Parts: sequence; structure tokens; C-alpha cells
Amino acid sequence: MNRILQRNVYLCRVCLLNANRNRSSITVTNSLTCFLNGQIRCASNNKIPARRLYSNWNSFSKKVTPATGKSWLLVNNHERRSYHASSSEDTSPQARQQQSNEDVIKFNSDDFKFIENDIKKELETSTLELKEISQYHFDGAGKYIRPMISILMSQACNRDHSRINSSQREVATIVEMIHTASLVHDDVIDASNLRRGKETAHHLWGQKKAILAGNYILSTASRKLARIGNVEVVQVLSQVLEDLVKGEFMQLGSKESDTERFNHYMKKTYKKTASLIANSCKAVAILADGDVDNMRDIAYQYGRNVGIAFQLIDDYLDFVANESSMGKPVCADLQLGLATAPVLYASMQFPELNSMIMRRFSRDGDVQEARRLVMLSNGVEYTKFLAKQHCQQAIECVEKLENSAAKRSLIDVTEKILKRTK
Repeated sequence: MNRILQRNVYLCRVCLLNANRNRSSITVTNSLTCFLNGQIRCASNNKIPARRLYSNWNSFSKKVTPATGKSWLLVNNHERRSYHASSSEDTSPQARQQQSNEDVIKFNSDDFKFIENDIKKELETSTLELKEISQYHFDGAGKYIRPMISILMSQACNRDHSRINSSQREVATIVEMIHTASLVHDDVIDASNLRRGKETAHHLWGQKKAILAGNYILSTASRKLARIGNVEVVQVLSQVLEDLVKGEFMQLGSKESDTERFNHYMKKTYKKTASLIANSCKAVAILADGDVDNMRDIAYQYGRNVGIAFQLIDDYLDFVANESSMGKPVCADLQLGLATAPVLYASMQFPELNSMIMRRFSRDGDVQEARRLVMLSNGVEYTKFLAKQHCQQAIECVEKLENSAAKRSLIDVTEKILKRTK
């Protein structure tokens, strides 16, 4: 197979794997379709001009339905260039709306002091060492992206878009507590010594005390959740705890085929990262005083797509950022034996990565060679592109809400996620 055809087959598989997820998935078959004069041919030999089908991702997803079970091939490098150009155009209604006269809501670290102070107050205990460990990471150094999204979604869903109620504020605090507790536990599992530019809790106090402190944060968050007194919200946020554990177990396993492997990765990404954002958005929508039935799914889908995009950018930065900007080791996932999106995409272009993935990069030189192949491939580029698609889907969801500064700020969040460097 010549190089041009190899490159196009690779892009086809990228498109298929990106599409093969959740409700809008299509069936990926092993047979690749025919390469023919700048056109696309499906398995049933019906030809469709490439420009018409692949003008952008939305037209692709609308023209190919889950029921077809067909494979599609993007056939030449010209189409590849136009495919990327269409994804970066700044002519969308969302882009025009962001240029409106009314500014988005601006946050800084001081705006989240109430969350930090509230958490520290809740974690007060007579056991001084437990208090010190459990409060250790609530130092204002975090991004506070999760409570920020919860607050903005609360405002966007309430009739008065400038206010949030006390229960919604509690959800924003609980979300940060669950997230931080999961980081404390993750650092133990991953044997990581650096988090947010400082030593991890387990590195300072040992594994047992760090695990107990993480459990204490979760139990305190659960107590706060019960105080909200809304059974549906309790069920929604309890699902997050289940997803976190299941996601961690999924991370320990892998799949043989590249299609199954990518699906496994996306499901794990949802459970470990996106579930918390998606379900917190759903929780504050349930607690809103607006049209709850209409908004809860909008809020959930926005949070789900933003959460997945956030993790994809995290995996992207693991290859392109440096340790000082990230505040934690780079290429950490490879060193832990984990194959993230850049590696999975690269394995389509460099099949020799598959054996490394299955042995979890355990041999001497595997990590260095895997990183070299990823940087030679389009894996990093396509990871960023997939994150853009999820951000676009998040924008399409939130566009259904009534116009407000909070709504525009939720749109602005997607741009910040794509531009973040740490």
C-alpha cells in the first residue's frame, strides 16, 4: 500500500473510531472501502463525493446513521486539509455570539475562596494530623474548573441568571471535595510524588494515612450531600462515586483490537473524569427553579462533552507540555503502562506500538520508543481534534438554554479547555 493510501486509511480509522461511541456510534467493520478518484465508496458500492460528506464533522454524523453498519474512507490529502480547516473556522453562531457586547463572567482564584473555606470548615476535626492531611490540597492551587462549571450551569438554569441557591452552592463544594479525594487516592495508586507543583499527600505522610484522609474527604462530602435533602440529587452524585471506582478498574485492563481498545479508553475517560462534571451539571439543573425536565439532559450532555474534552487535552498535554508548566511529571501515563488517545491513534500508523500497549510498556526502552512514535505520528493532532469535536457538541447543547452571561461563559469554558497549558 503506497504512503498516500496508508495515510488516508489511517484517517478513515480515526474518523470511524471517533464516531464509534455512545448513542451516535456507527459500526466499524474490518473491511476498508475502495479508494477511487477523490470519492468515497461504501461497502454497498454507493459512491458519495468526499467534499459533500466530509465538509465537517456534523455533516458526517448526520449523513451516516448508526443503523448503516458501513465503513467510510476519506480518500485524499486535499480532503484531509479541508476537513481540518472546517473545524477551525470561526464563523459559527456560537463564535458570533461570543463577540456580543455583553461580557462573559470572569472568575479568579479569590472567587472560589468561599468553596475552599467551606471545605476546610467541614473538614475540621480534633484529630490534628487527619485535619492537616485532608486539608492539604485545598490550598487554592487547583483550577476549580468543576465548581466553576457547576456555578455557571446553576446560573444558566435558574430564572434569575445572576443567582444560585444554597443547594446548588453545596453541589459546587461537594464536586471539588469528590475530585480532590479522588486525586489523593490516584496518587497512591500511581505512586506519584508530585501534584500541582508540590509533594503529594502519600509522599509526605505515607500511603495508609493518605488513603484514610481521602476516605474522610469523601465521607464528609457524602454528609454534605445528604443535607441537601433531594433524593434525586443524592442518586445522581452517588453515581459519580461508583463511576470513579469502575473507571479505575477499567484503567487496569486493556483490549486486543484497536477498535475495542479505543472504546474502552473512551468509556474509562467518561467514568474517571467526565461523570463528575456531567452529573454535577445535572444535579444543579435538578435544583434549579426553571424548566427542570428540559434542562437536566442539556446540562448533563454539556458536562459529559466538556469532561471528555478536558481529559483528552490532559492526555494531549502529557506529550507536548513540560513538567514545570504541568506541575506533575510528563509522559506519566506511559510510565504507568497506560495507553491514552495519542498512543492509540499512533498505533494505527505504527502497528509496532500494539505489542507495547499489551505489555503496558514494561520492557526497557518501551516508554521512550512509544513517545518517539507518538511524536512522529498524527496521534497528538487527532487527540486535540477530538477534544474540539466534544467542545463543539457541548456548545450545541448549551445553545438550547436561554441567553445569559452564564450561558456565554459556559461556551467560553470550552475555549479555555482547548487553550489550557496545564
